[in-house]
Amino acid sequence: MIYYILGGLLIGIILGIYCPFALPLEYAKLLSVAVLAGLDAVLGGIRAAMEGKYDTEVFISGFFVNGILSAILCYAGNMLGIDLYMVAVLIFGMRIFQNLAIIRRLYIGK
Repeated sequence: MIYYILGGLLIGIILGIYCPFALPLEYAKLLSVAVLAGLDAVLGGIRAAMEGKYDTEVFISGFFVNGILSAILCYAGNMLGIDLYMVAVLIFGMRIFQNLAIIRRLYIGK
């Protein structure tokens, strides 16, 4: 299992170095919120696996639905002139730190 993770990380680093990608500045906020939503889903999946409650369907749907919904809300906020991405960054940041704290406690407790 760890070999898949390390292989994916290596492929991602190589692609990032040799295939540069330029993102228009107006989409940077949307992408950052979508990445935070994905990271939140991944850490939530790790937490659920450690608690013995992991479900693949819940993880996959949460990963994509959270990312897409947060990007849509931030885009709508941009159209209205409201910085909704800051709210999403705050909420996802809090959830990420909460999941990390619970993962740490579960790991230390074993």
